[in-house]
Amino acid sequence: DLIARIIAQTCRQSGLSAVYNELFDFCGNEIYVQSVPALTGRTFGEALLGLEGSSLLGIAPRGGAPLLNPPMDTIIGPDDRLIVLAEDDDTTVATAGPAPVVEGDAIRTPEPVAAPPERTLILGWNWRAAAIVAEMDRYVAPGSEVTVVTDLDRVPGEIARLERQLRHARVALRQGDTTDRDVLNALGIERYDHVIILCSDDANDPQQADARTLVTLLHLRDIAERCGHPFSIVTEMLDIRNRELAEVARADDYIVSDRLVSLVLAQISEDKTLNAVFEDLLDPDGSEVYLKPAGDYVQLGQPVNYATVVAAARARGEVAMGYKRQARAADASARYGVTLNPPKSQRVTLDTQDRIIVLAEE
Repeated sequence: DLIARIIAQTCRQSGLSAVYNELFDFCGNEIYVQSVPALTGRTFGEALLGLEGSSLLGIAPRGGAPLLNPPMDTIIGPDDRLIVLAEDDDTTVATAGPAPVVEGDAIRTPEPVAAPPERTLILGWNWRAAAIVAEMDRYVAPGSEVTVVTDLDRVPGEIARLERQLRHARVALRQGDTTDRDVLNALGIERYDHVIILCSDDANDPQQADARTLVTLLHLRDIAERCGHPFSIVTEMLDIRNRELAEVARADDYIVSDRLVSLVLAQISEDKTLNAVFEDLLDPDGSEVYLKPAGDYVQLGQPVNYATVVAAARARGEVAMGYKRQARAADASARYGVTLNPPKSQRVTLDTQDRIIVLAEE
């Protein structure tokens, strides 16, 4: 269920896998649940700018369920713990003195735009695939389409059962070997917005499954270059070493299933409260992680402090977690352009293709 939710969200937002990898990993920024007495009595919206070296994400009331991105006027009580994003559990300290000045003239307010139907291509099938499609159905607009390509005999029956629970998307099945270049050429891949490559669960071992995935990925990259059509590719892999092999050529979104599950279990083993936090984070009915155009928040091409980004997100009922620089998207040493939890006083100049990473309901 965890992997299905992450793949469903990541396929629609390029770069999201790098965000989740840092959130769940023990390197860089992690999520902590802890008391910050200095913020007691403030509203959640006020407290967003009250931590210089940490990012406030939500509130964990004593005896109640954790809540990410609560209403901005929620008062932080004396028994409440806070859900924060920080480099370590001892770095969450309330800002001494006045908060950084918000540069109000740089804040932008975009016009709302209705989400269009989406076309998604799924290459391969495994025991998680039906759950992935069901999760995607909760996010996409009515009229969206999902095309599945696989040569497994059992899939038609599974899709027939799946279609009865879908509300927004319809599923089409095409029989074929996803490593066959002729099969891929016949799909008209340039018509799709998103592509997901799933590891087959009929392989004899993980290396064999990843090998088939890599062949499919290499074909896709070549087709994308030839047709000149950009689309996001999310690739599920079983071995972290094969992800590193694939990234030699290009950095896409990769989900290393077993590793992510292990990381989440390790995080929860240190603080069982995180189980409910992660459930809320990945639940479509609450606030989830989104990467939204930077130009919808602040003026592009001019330096602003990060506090202004936080204030711009707050005005929309969202919590800013960081930003993604598209110019560094292929740089593994720069975490693929993703910067989580920058200091509020840090100045940054954002461009057209850059994204603000936020917790939001949509």
